[in-house]
Amino acid sequence: MTIGEIKKLLAQGSVNHEDLKILENDTRVGVQKLLLSYHNRQQKLAKKKAAFIKRFAYEKTFWAKNETVAGVDEVGRGPLAGPVVTAAVIIDDNFDLTDVNDSKKLSAKRRQELFPLILKEAVSVAIGLKSPQVIDEINIYEADRLAMAEAVKNLDVKPDALLVDAMQVPVQLPQVRLIKGDAKSNSIAAASIVAKVFRDNLMADYAKIYPKYHFDENAGYGTQAHLQALAKYGPTPIHRKTFAPVNSFYK
Repeated sequence: MTIGEIKKLLAQGSVNHEDLKILENDTRVGVQKLLLSYHNRQQKLAKKKAAFIKRFAYEKTFWAKNETVAGVDEVGRGPLAGPVVTAAVIIDDNFDLTDVNDSKKLSAKRRQELFPLILKEAVSVAIGLKSPQVIDEINIYEADRLAMAEAVKNLDVKPDALLVDAMQVPVQLPQVRLIKGDAKSNSIAAASIVAKVFRDNLMADYAKIYPKYHFDENAGYGTQAHLQALAKYGPTPIHRKTFAPVNSFYK
C-alpha cells in the first residue's frame, strides 16, 4: 500500500491485528510515523473509555437494585442576566457517548453536537427554569433548588433516586450529593451538557431582542462588554435586579 492508503486505513479507527503486524514490519519512515500516531490515538481512546466506564459507578449501585436514577445539574447561578436552568437526565447501561463529561471540559461546538445525541440516547430528559424575577424574589440558591425540582418533576419516567451535583433537591426522593458530580457521574455530566446548551441557546435568542448586550457571547455573565453596555443603556427586563452592579440602578 502507498503511504496515503495506509493513512486512510489507520484513520478509520480500529485496525485488525494482521494488518498491524504487516505495517509494523514496513521499514518506511512515513509508515512508522503513521503507526506511532495510530497507537497514541488508540491509547487516548482506551483511557477515555475507561474513564467513561468509571463514571457509571454511582449509577450501577442503583441499577444493581433494578432502580432508576436521574442525574441533575444546573447552569446560570453567576450571570447578571437570564434565568437559572437545570436539567434532569436518566440514562441506562446502553448509553455509550464516551465524550459526555463535565460540560466545562468540552468546547461549545462539542456540547452542541452532543446535545441531540443525549436526547436520543437517554431514557428521559427534562428541563427546569426559574426566571430572573423569581431569582430576585427568593435568591439564586433557592431558585436553583426549585428549578432542579421542576426538572425532576418534568421527567416522563419517575426516578427512584437522584444523583445531584452538590445540591439538595426539594423532592421526596433519595439523593446522593456529589461534589463536582459532573466529573464523577455520566448522568450528571449529561445533565450539565443539556442545561448548558439549553441556556446558551436561550441567551442567544435574547441577544436578538437585546443586541447591545451581546448575550450570545457572554450568556449574561459580567464580561467587560456586558458591563459597558449595562452602564450605557441600563438593565433589561431579563437582568437580575438583586445582583451587583445591576442593583445600583434600583437604589
